[in-house]
Amino acid sequence: METNIDSSTDNLPGIVCAFSNKIQDDNGALPGDKKITVVFVLGGPGSGKGTQCSKIVENFGFTHLSAGDLLRAEIKSGSENGTMISNMIKEGKIVPSEVTVELLKMAILESGNNKFLIDGFPRNEENRTTFENVTKLEPEFILFFDCSEEEMEQRLLGRNQGRDDDNIETIRKRFRVFIESSLPVIEYYDQKGKVRKIDATKPIEDIFEDVKAIFAAFPAKDE
Repeated sequence: METNIDSSTDNLPGIVCAFSNKIQDDNGALPGDKKITVVFVLGGPGSGKGTQCSKIVENFGFTHLSAGDLLRAEIKSGSENGTMISNMIKEGKIVPSEVTVELLKMAILESGNNKFLIDGFPRNEENRTTFENVTKLEPEFILFFDCSEEEMEQRLLGRNQGRDDDNIETIRKRFRVFIESSLPVIEYYDQKGKVRKIDATKPIEDIFEDVKAIFAAFPAKDE
């Protein structure tokens, strides 16, 4: 099931306070003594961005963070915050952007790394502004996996990952959400010259050759 991670702070603001207190306990802001590099990785469902993120991690030493995975992990942990998030989802409420951003911020602080791929985020303009306001970070660039809806649909229907949401109706709804919510984010960063577009219709290894060219400025992991 997909977790809705965009939103409004009106829903259970106590969660935000709890996460903020935890951040303060960990010395507050993101460390200023070293440059933190963030790359947002965006693409429609089935565009293959997860596969390419794994290859970037393996070859360039980035840490891969997924907002959805962080939310699910918090719920699974059984923590007070996780329980509140779970209850919000069950009640059909939207998890505030601040909650997701605080989880990302904690993951960045706790990783020990200074290079991050943030996968599937920001999903919308509110996610984007919240991330920049809370972390005081802007992405180095946006890695956008451009793939036709027809190709993504075929991939999702053909894959065997046991996902309940891989049926045609839900897949098309996910496409619509991506186009309506995420494309404006891509357009915003494109105006700033920060979008690196990848033709994601190619075979996996050919796509990674294009990705490697974009990451050429970063040292390979074994160097």
